[in-house]
Amino acid sequence: MPAPPAEAAAPALSDVIAALDALWPPELAESWDAVGLVCGDPAAPVSRVLFAVDPVREVVDEAVRIGADLLVTHHPLYLRGTTTVAPVGPAGFKGRVVHDLIRNGIGLLVAHTNADRADPGVSDALAAALDLRVTGPLVPDPADPAGRRGLGRICEPLVPLTLAGFVEQAARGLPRTAAGLRIAGDPDTPVRTVAVCGGSGDSLFAEVRAAGADVFLTADLRHHPASEARQSGAPVLVDAAHWATEWPWCVQAAGQLDEISDRHGWALRTHVSGAVTDPWTAQAPSTHVPSSSGAPR
Repeated sequence: MPAPPAEAAAPALSDVIAALDALWPPELAESWDAVGLVCGDPAAPVSRVLFAVDPVREVVDEAVRIGADLLVTHHPLYLRGTTTVAPVGPAGFKGRVVHDLIRNGIGLLVAHTNADRADPGVSDALAAALDLRVTGPLVPDPADPAGRRGLGRICEPLVPLTLAGFVEQAARGLPRTAAGLRIAGDPDTPVRTVAVCGGSGDSLFAEVRAAGADVFLTADLRHHPASEARQSGAPVLVDAAHWATEWPWCVQAAGQLDEISDRHGWALRTHVSGAVTDPWTAQAPSTHVPSSSGAPR
């Protein structure tokens, strides 16, 4: 984002939170989720905001390094209840994150399943990165009269594609990770309808089949749901890294806040973290080929 005019004033954290809550209403979050402000003084001025997927040490270090006043992440820091933020023990890195954020005057705001269901949401950003046109939500929000909110998205390619062509397009559009893309299906399968879900989506196979999708691209596909889906026929599957399917939302979210900042005349600049916080760092293909034994006589 270009530097704001010299006469512009930095908004208070409370003003930025109100604007972001309008984009991703907290009431859209799942009941088990932990969204909203984790730390930060609502009265503090905010002039620089960093967007990232994960509230991990390298991202917090980046926020400190660029002088951010607010870190907005998709994943929660504390998804389950805790009684301490002490920077010790197996989960001590979370306490250290909180200590570092507070010591450096940086707020932390989480937009998780509320950003998944929003319009536009995480899966809209994923579809844009894949160069797909969104036709509607995969699991519509019944409370949305416009019919645009909900989990996942149903999409169409802009040009006719086979599965092989779609995978090439996806590999170009998603950020690189060690895991890359896993594919289950015939490379020559025509692709007319694509279901996408940023993050873990293997609980949505029934909805994907009901939508008549030729391809389902999501993350964290487990063996049994994926195997059963393939045995049932369509759709073919593309399994991407969890972080990679959600990172495009950071770019989308930063753009949304830029637009709000321009409209209000705020002295605010946004940044998107390029840190790859996917936990896997390398891939080694297996070389052993099993053979059948004990063949019947």
